[in-house]
Amino acid sequence: MKTNSRNFYLIPYVLWIALFVVAPLLLVLYYSFFDIEGHFTLENYRKFFTPVYLKMTLSSFWYAFLITLFSLLIAYPTAYLLTKTKHKQLWLLLIILPSWINLLLKAYAFLGIFGTYGAASSFLDAMGIGGRQILFTDFSFIFVSVYIFLPFMILPIFNSLNELNPTLLDASNDLGGSSWVTFKRVIFPLTLDGVKSGCQIVFIPALSLFMLTRLIAGNRVITLGTAIEQHFLVTQDWGMGSTIAVFLIIAMVFIMVLTGRRKRGIL
Repeated sequence: MKTNSRNFYLIPYVLWIALFVVAPLLLVLYYSFFDIEGHFTLENYRKFFTPVYLKMTLSSFWYAFLITLFSLLIAYPTAYLLTKTKHKQLWLLLIILPSWINLLLKAYAFLGIFGTYGAASSFLDAMGIGGRQILFTDFSFIFVSVYIFLPFMILPIFNSLNELNPTLLDASNDLGGSSWVTFKRVIFPLTLDGVKSGCQIVFIPALSLFMLTRLIAGNRVITLGTAIEQHFLVTQDWGMGSTIAVFLIIAMVFIMVLTGRRKRGIL
């Protein structure tokens, strides 16, 4: 009876997965075998392995790596400091709050900040460096991307640090371990699952960014997400766009497996 009841409650979940996960993936795979005229072909897959698309793939992974790296370098010490503050839940809420704002609104805000007459240019001018436009540069693209993804990196790391048993730190200190040794041998290994989750949450969507490459980078940064948007909305070559999406999905699945959660022991 209990098994039948469990299976009944699984029906909405299975239907949801089938309609909104499996079906779209199958559609993408199906369209990847057709050219712009609707003829069956394997040309799209051959074209993907040409230097143009391979360079675009490397560029996507490189920028996703940089965004993830800078997010981690900022998020880990921030999350660690949050666990030491008195009102840590309040501070965590204030950090997460900007993620509730629409992405497009935040992107347009940075258009004004990094523009020729924006706040950043005025600050540089006041510092004696001279006003300049920071917009449409690699720096502006990575800066805005890190700002947007940072809360998603902080949250899992904060949860891992917050759940850390303080007696383990006391034991390390009693055994003569320095702050660095305690961090390297105790804190970081036991919070590695949070780091992996944060990197997964940031790296995967960073691979397929397209709106920020348009608005903030001014098309100076070309990623797989930009190419997919271009083929679906501009050239109307759904087959090539789907082919790129197939390889992007494969890359995302590989990253999810690579950074999959594994329970770690104390030693």
